[in-house]
Amino acid sequence: MNALSDMDRERAVELVQQAYADGRLDPAELEQRLERALTATSSHELEPVVADLPDEAVVLSTTGGRVTRTGDWQVPRRLVIDSEYGRVRLDLSRAHVPHARIGIELRLGYGSATIILPAGASADIDGLRTGWGRVTCTAAGRPRPGELHVQVTGEMPYGRLTVRTARG
Repeated sequence: MNALSDMDRERAVELVQQAYADGRLDPAELEQRLERALTATSSHELEPVVADLPDEAVVLSTTGGRVTRTGDWQVPRRLVIDSEYGRVRLDLSRAHVPHARIGIELRLGYGSATIILPAGASADIDGLRTGWGRVTCTAAGRPRPGELHVQVTGEMPYGRLTVRTARG
């Protein structure tokens, strides 16, 4: 039996709520799925709650190049960056972010990543595993009502991550 993390449960709740907002679920099904998601004790119990719901994850992969997103770009609800040797720069300060909460999963072998948030945004980096490297986050850590909150997860054995808000 695989124990659930709070992040797994939150992700399931977000998918169910988004499906309801998109008109895919009626109020009764919303209530039923939320109850099942919130009371699940294993991934086996949680899986059927979201199995038929779309997860708008966008995966960007490179072996040794750069991944850069700046300016006016559409930020998905979940973004996965997979890079063996490279640099990542995600500037959300002028991007279109239609979600109040987003997830960024970093799978970086060697390299560095910089995530720039809009003013007022917050970030939780507790789900990121690191080895030899440094993680710096100067953005607020707790979600603020009405502001973007970014959940950073993943693994960076040999790398550096900087998360900050945009400069004036």
